[in-house]
Amino acid sequence: MNSFGINYPFWREIPVQPYCRVNKMVTAKKWVLVKQFVGKPKESDFSLEEETIPDEVNDGGVLCEALYLSVDPYIRFLSNVMMKPGDTLVGEQIARVIASKNPKYAVGEVIRLSSGWRSHTLVTDVTQIDTMPELGDLPLSFALGAAGVTGLTALFGLEDKLKPMEGETVLVNSAAGAVGSVVGQLAKMKGCTVIGFAGTDDKVRWLTELGFDHAFNYKKVDIDEALSMAAPSGVNCYFDNVGGCLSTQMLQHMHRNARVLIAGSIATYNDIGKSTGPYLFEDILKKCMSVTGFSIYDTYPKWRDGEAQLASWIQQGKLQHRETVTEGFEFMPQAFMGLFEGICTGKALVKA
Repeated sequence: MNSFGINYPFWREIPVQPYCRVNKMVTAKKWVLVKQFVGKPKESDFSLEEETIPDEVNDGGVLCEALYLSVDPYIRFLSNVMMKPGDTLVGEQIARVIASKNPKYAVGEVIRLSSGWRSHTLVTDVTQIDTMPELGDLPLSFALGAAGVTGLTALFGLEDKLKPMEGETVLVNSAAGAVGSVVGQLAKMKGCTVIGFAGTDDKVRWLTELGFDHAFNYKKVDIDEALSMAAPSGVNCYFDNVGGCLSTQMLQHMHRNARVLIAGSIATYNDIGKSTGPYLFEDILKKCMSVTGFSIYDTYPKWRDGEAQLASWIQQGKLQHRETVTEGFEFMPQAFMGLFEGICTGKALVKA
């Protein structure tokens, strides 16, 4: 439980210290929030700071260097409730241990931790380090994507909440994103008819390659006509990553007793002031829909088993995964801002 009363078991506010090697002055970098976001994030909202401080790894400590860093839409949401100006931007990373005085973590070992947008982290409480999934010969970065939190969101959102059955129709928006692309593939494994909406023709083509039964560019089609054609009897399960007006329109096409999962709301994260829109309670009532909000962090005790299953599916070729990788720690803000411009396919990452 953080100071704002929000329970994020994986986001444990790691105590960190600036990086340095013994008897050397080494520069560490971090991205901090200059001011609270107003509307879409801008370059002026971020500041790259350096720390050059000599120190040693104390007994029990681990010093690590970032390899891959995750950028995710939820960071925009959490900035309003967990961050203040001057704080390091939050986020997950894959890092390599470069110095250690802890027998559990050898130099060269790869770990996963939530130390934020930092090039180097000195972890003084190693209970905060998260277990890496068993990836075999898969890329390390997959532990931030389809074999990590985004894959788990799709897996447990479907299995624990929506519970689609064979023959039912599943709808997912932001379907070419890190979560949505996995949702569609897992729903196909369950024998469902899958409808996906994405924002470019290239993304739509990829969804078709993944086996989606119907894939649409929401910028080019009439939403009502597309859903009336693809799901004439209505949608049974709706995995919503977007929110806003698009979701409002899609909710008109639900089947009676439909299940709706709210896993994200990227369409409204940048709204200035309170988001407004039509009141949908009567529509929910008429069709007896079940609408559920979902946070992946509530499923933390099941992560290890879920990651093992996801990695196995990827290794077997049953689950496909794409990444949009930005090269260079200095381009963290650009990679993050790109999420809100729709330029990413699959999981967005920065290679440090």
